[in-house]
Amino acid sequence: MSIKAGKKHNPGTLTGITLALLLMVSVPCHSSEEGTTALLKHPNVLFISLDDMNDWVGTLAGHEQTLTPVLDKFSESGVNFTRNYTPSPGCNPSRSATLTGLHTYTSGMYSNYQEWRQVPKLQSVQTIGQHFRESGYYTAGAGKIFHYDQVDTKGWDDYYPSIMKPMPDDNFPEKRPANMPPFKYMYSMFDWGPLTITDEETGDFETVDYISRQLQKTHDKPFFLAAGIYRPHLPWHVPQKYFDRFPLESIKRPETLEDDLSDLGPVAKEIITRGGNYHKHVLEAGEWEKAVQGYLASIAFADEMVGRLLQALENSDYADNTIVVIWSDHGWQLGEKQHWRKFALWENVIRTVMMMRVPEKLEKLPGGSAKGVATTNLTSLLDIYPTLVDLCSLPERDDFDGVSLVSMLAEPTKTVSRPVISTYDYGSYSVRYENWHYIRYIDDSEELYDLDSDAEEWHNLAPDKKFADINQQLAGFIPSNPIDLPEVSLIELDEHHVPPFRSREYFFSKERQAWMERFD
Repeated sequence: MSIKAGKKHNPGTLTGITLALLLMVSVPCHSSEEGTTALLKHPNVLFISLDDMNDWVGTLAGHEQTLTPVLDKFSESGVNFTRNYTPSPGCNPSRSATLTGLHTYTSGMYSNYQEWRQVPKLQSVQTIGQHFRESGYYTAGAGKIFHYDQVDTKGWDDYYPSIMKPMPDDNFPEKRPANMPPFKYMYSMFDWGPLTITDEETGDFETVDYISRQLQKTHDKPFFLAAGIYRPHLPWHVPQKYFDRFPLESIKRPETLEDDLSDLGPVAKEIITRGGNYHKHVLEAGEWEKAVQGYLASIAFADEMVGRLLQALENSDYADNTIVVIWSDHGWQLGEKQHWRKFALWENVIRTVMMMRVPEKLEKLPGGSAKGVATTNLTSLLDIYPTLVDLCSLPERDDFDGVSLVSMLAEPTKTVSRPVISTYDYGSYSVRYENWHYIRYIDDSEELYDLDSDAEEWHNLAPDKKFADINQQLAGFIPSNPIDLPEVSLIELDEHHVPPFRSREYFFSKERQAWMERFD
């Protein structure tokens, strides 16, 4: 069933593109002003973020029905970081960490329900946009870079729609919810279905059109352009043609295990139903296949938007001196472990998309990035900021929690061993190290998975005494002195929100338990 859109927008100016043009890969060269032999010190940056995209990308093989030709082709022109992880499985803490260079446990920015500039540790920190701008770059952005209307007023010369309204209005159905029957405390955007609109009538098109027009301008200094594509974030409402690519009768659900929850501790089981038992309601409504279809369609739409941006770059004067970074803030679950949405520490949620293409003849990487190579080294979104500082020869910062990946861009297959940490709220941690995935929750319950033999994380090895040494080793990577969540940064909670953990004491408090009892 098609859903007629209620709200209309003026269409952008960028016309449709063919798949052949969309998939073009530039041949790196050098700007004439630098000469034929000089190395470029300050390249341009095209910074593309996707929202809530998990590993359902062709090159990551998360779902066999995924259609992402643009991202797949782009990976052939640069480096695909196939084991990249988010600092936190929520939009606000993940984006704040990525864009400030400070992990959640360093800053105290743990939750979607915080104002990031009210976090004392972040009040004076230099964001990535600010760092580029203060280093002489022209900076412009559009769409969701920080979390919704949380903005970085110091980071931008220009922003679309405006610095105080960073996201264009989007099209939603006239009647909502369109598909998913509502239940008590349901997140209002937990919904999906096709729209009888064109790409030009979406908010993401406006974002892409603005950045595309920036690429057509003549710039007298290097630029940092950021495009925040909102899809595949809920609600999964995109034009009908993207749904048509995934006939409902052919949709395959994610693989699940009937007794998957039997070896989980109390906090993990609470996470599954925190904010409401979404899995139960999806099953009762018979909406599982429709939800998967909506997510696949939204991914296909986001892929098309990335293609428009890459084509605009190809058509510009800057194709040969621009670094391209594509990343997603975290993943998503669609019924795995009977869990929906993000806000968990399992692999489906913390593994993210990250790809980089670096042109040749840069001072910091003369040969450019490797082409068409996937690295299996563990990396983090926290590595993006220091990598770009390094590549663009910006003043160094000594407080980054991530590391520069310049050497890995040159030699992606060279093995680098390091743990990568993700944090959910205060006090719960994921540690990825080599083939192991270790999770320790705020109540000290544990999970351990060998991803080489158990990619779906169906068998928790932590209770088995023969893995005690591994548990202990991985637990040793967890920060010993995480900063507290500053209450001054908390926003007023809506009734469907889940209050963030402020401390271990608060987690076990009657106040928190009383709030949680509202959810079925």
